[in-house]
Amino acid sequence: MALIAALQMAAGPNVPANLLEAGRLIKEAAARGAGMVVLPETFAMMGVADADKVKVAETFGEGPIQAFLSQQARKYGVWIIAGTIPIRSDDPARSYAASLMYDAKGKVVARYDKIHLFDVMLSENQEVYTESDTTMPGKTPVVVDTPFGKVGMSVCYDLRFPELYRRLSEQGAQILVVPAAFTELTGKAHWEVLLRARAIENLCYVVAPGQGGYHVSGRTTYGHSMIVDYWGRVRGVREKGAGVVLADIDLDALQQTRKTFPVLSHRCPTQNINQGIA
Repeated sequence: MALIAALQMAAGPNVPANLLEAGRLIKEAAARGAGMVVLPETFAMMGVADADKVKVAETFGEGPIQAFLSQQARKYGVWIIAGTIPIRSDDPARSYAASLMYDAKGKVVARYDKIHLFDVMLSENQEVYTESDTTMPGKTPVVVDTPFGKVGMSVCYDLRFPELYRRLSEQGAQILVVPAAFTELTGKAHWEVLLRARAIENLCYVVAPGQGGYHVSGRTTYGHSMIVDYWGRVRGVREKGAGVVLADIDLDALQQTRKTFPVLSHRCPTQNINQGIA
């Protein structure tokens, strides 16, 4: 078994302050035995305006946020999945929402750029989000072989697109990570049920750290960071405020369940379904 941690924060516009808080939580998780820690989306900065993140975007492989993450991984001997940080793109008005994975020696071993961007209007409270104005979408699903299992990477709004997780599952994922900053409104309605659905339908663990609290932009994020097992059972949750959620990842139990309940091998390709209907 391996112990994995989901870290919950309520980040603000001050990058050094956010890194200080992230460092405190990484230290706590490592002290409690975690071998891998997963930070929430936008852990290093949640600005007053969406464009603020572009101003602090870094070139991939350089910059204070990435240096901090590498140093923390080395210092505590843990793997870190860095929620998202802004990485420069060819468009000066937009950065990638990049989730970087560091090994315990501080080396970047994977990068996933958020594919699905949050462009919505919430009719109940008239909140409008146009993430694509400041974020460049990614294109490629990513699965990484780690000492803790095969990890499929995703971010926040990706959670609503089950076809992405099916692709990750087909590529061998055993653990799905979903760093997020869900709104209070959508979180109450859909966060837990979607996390548990992704876990159940793919027979995977789901590790989902979130932003949780009030932000200076006036936005409130839902929190409820949680770890869900392959049977859809919530193994740990933190509702609000900064903190650490820990759970064991038991790959032997997961593989035994996949063997005795072989739903993944029963999947019928779409073209076969269409031919059957025809």
